[in-house]
Amino acid sequence: MKSCFSCGIVGSSAGLLLALVTMALVTPSGTRLQAAQAPAAQEAGRERAVLDEYCVSCHNDKAKTGGLSLQGLDVARIGEHAEIGEKIVRKLRAGMMPPPDMKRPDAATYDFLASSLEKRLDLAAAAKPTFTPPGPHRLNRREYANAIHDLLGMEVDPATFLPVDDTSDGFDNIAGALGTSPALVESYVSAAAKISRLALGHEFSTVQKSYVVPSDYSQTRQVEGMSFGTRGGLEVHHFFPADGTYAFNWTPVRSNAGGLHGDAAGEQLELTVDGIRLHVWSVEKEAPRNASDTKYEVRVPVRAGLRTVELAFIGRNLIPSDDFNKYFDRAFHLPGNVNGFTFVPHVNALLITGPYDGLRPEHTGPRDLILLCHPASAAEEAPCARKILSGLAAKAFRRPVTASSLEAVLAEYDAGRKESDFEAGIERGLQMILSDPEFIYRTEAVPAVARNSGPAQSYTISDIELASRLSFFLWSSIPDEELRTIATQGRLRSPGMLEKQVKRMLADPRSQEFMSNFAGQWLQLRNLQSVTRVDDIFPNFDDNLRQDFRTETQMLFESVVREDRNVVDMLNADYTFVDERLAKYYGIPGVYGSRFRRVQLGPELDMRRGLLGQGSMLTVTSNADRTSPVRRGKWVLINILGVIPPDPPPGVPAFKENNSRGPAPATMRDRMEQHRISATCASCHKMMDPIGFALEAFDAAGAYRTTDAGRKLDLTGSLVDGTKFNGPAELRQALLRYSPRFVETLTERLFTYALGRGVKFYDMPAVRKVAANARAHDNRFSLLILGIVESQEFQRNQVPGNAVADSRH
Repeated sequence: MKSCFSCGIVGSSAGLLLALVTMALVTPSGTRLQAAQAPAAQEAGRERAVLDEYCVSCHNDKAKTGGLSLQGLDVARIGEHAEIGEKIVRKLRAGMMPPPDMKRPDAATYDFLASSLEKRLDLAAAAKPTFTPPGPHRLNRREYANAIHDLLGMEVDPATFLPVDDTSDGFDNIAGALGTSPALVESYVSAAAKISRLALGHEFSTVQKSYVVPSDYSQTRQVEGMSFGTRGGLEVHHFFPADGTYAFNWTPVRSNAGGLHGDAAGEQLELTVDGIRLHVWSVEKEAPRNASDTKYEVRVPVRAGLRTVELAFIGRNLIPSDDFNKYFDRAFHLPGNVNGFTFVPHVNALLITGPYDGLRPEHTGPRDLILLCHPASAAEEAPCARKILSGLAAKAFRRPVTASSLEAVLAEYDAGRKESDFEAGIERGLQMILSDPEFIYRTEAVPAVARNSGPAQSYTISDIELASRLSFFLWSSIPDEELRTIATQGRLRSPGMLEKQVKRMLADPRSQEFMSNFAGQWLQLRNLQSVTRVDDIFPNFDDNLRQDFRTETQMLFESVVREDRNVVDMLNADYTFVDERLAKYYGIPGVYGSRFRRVQLGPELDMRRGLLGQGSMLTVTSNADRTSPVRRGKWVLINILGVIPPDPPPGVPAFKENNSRGPAPATMRDRMEQHRISATCASCHKMMDPIGFALEAFDAAGAYRTTDAGRKLDLTGSLVDGTKFNGPAELRQALLRYSPRFVETLTERLFTYALGRGVKFYDMPAVRKVAANARAHDNRFSLLILGIVESQEFQRNQVPGNAVADSRH
């Protein structure tokens, strides 16, 4: 881009500004309106002059760089061109324009233009607000499982019943992506029947459940949460559907030749249920050959309900005769032998089969929640059934139950009762509730007054609908009794009530679902499970490290939420969370055991502060055999600066990998410099690559390093605005200048997750308002949540079909 006006499209910006100011001064001012318009005209003239000087030479009708022309844009009426205005503001607030090496305005002028445009956009949005309803919102798998738990008190694995959810705008709870098909409807009906039987203890068919340990999970140490004095293995929470006999079996990790991995001499494997020892196997003598080998299977009676089953080796001294330091942390990778034997056996899977001779239990958690009454005579059955099923329907449908809804449920009860007994009738009624669209979908009614009031009519959703939005936002589940009662009484919007409920819900253990689902998708923690690394290059990378990376980042996010900290701490926190394994990996001394704890990061670990120094981000943005400065730079642009780089154009040359048979290997930076020689590549890479180069201090598995390909790393670079840095610590400091933009980006992501739809350009004034209010109070996390919940975007809808066209910025 050129800073001169070589296209001859505009004249002198100073002359234009002078003309506008002069016009404002000589215009007759016979009215107060004219007097008020003079400063506005001056401000618009200054905006126009800045755009002309720094932007229009590229963004004109002829060049249309980036598909955008600002040549004839009437900035005084920017509200009528809000989508373009928001694009400009986004680029300005992220420091993305003008491009590198081009003339830039001074900081005061830069901020003036962004602030002035924002003010006009916000005023225009306030005068003509738009509240796009998310539409019918099918419960995704996680929400479905949570709703079943909160309704019936039982854990279910949603993957057993339902297919994987599609994602959109970075999340799997977006209404528009949660479609329906005949096969999916059948899955919900089948799930309702199965869950109803399980909940009431009516499921007597013998089934096998297999719990498989990840293939690269190292079991040389005690597993967090399991009994002291044990090693490896796994802990599962298994729902036993009926009183009866259950079979327990296991399979060890074996080599391709069939032999056990590790020395089994003296090794013992202990099975416990709810802390009670049921059996101990001699691994050397009683290891099954495969999953179908039942020679050493153990059958024991177990009462119905959710039980904690633990399978672990009894701890021993694991130090081998040879030097322990020669062994890698990854148990299946020994020096000089990529697929060599570990020195101790490992569990591959736990298998639980049953029930055999199952009986209907008298008490389980789900039965006690469902069966609120027990009729002693036939005359008491119908009233008892009504009490049970009306209560379940109200909770499941998240509203008071109408007579017609309850009538259909009770008809199903009657059919089941005629076929068998009282509980069979309850099972049939429950099955209908769980397969009812009112349970599976979140819908919001359009009031008659809004439907009949013409186009673009907005309306406030009911307290009951607001309660549902709130609970699925913070708990990914149905409202509890307190929230439902307050909403039914119409008190949810009474002074101070929403704030009280938000604080209560964030403090509730169920908010762990928000931490896991939101942070897991926003920060791509879910992607860690599919990350692999080449063994020869990264011999210490295993599933334990994946889990540690995920736990570290999730605990950082939780600390910001639970302690109501400044959200910018996620970029600059001087603390982190580690167990012994991760501490050793990071070089943090004095940490022992599998329990995660908070540790301070001293000056020697400055590069580990915040998200940019955490293994989770560094790993998900790398390839299996090398780092990716492009992916790391793109992650920063998207998640910190809120800017989405364009997709690469067609015909981009392939990246040149190091050839072991060719010349001396080049550093990643050298290869990237070669790759972006092409002009079609350079413009975007200039935004991303310098950020990624600074993060080359970490390898593709998040380990700190000072060399690449045997050469000292060059970690220097600069942001688009010209700010120079050298290494991850200086990069972090450079990005902290844009912390207000990070707060807005986080707010935007929270809005998307809360509303169940993508945030559009017309939502950005609301995003700025929430972020600005939090900024005035030290960017406290709770203020972002409360601001979203109290916003009109969260509490209002618009008549379907009258919202402005869907558009991405």
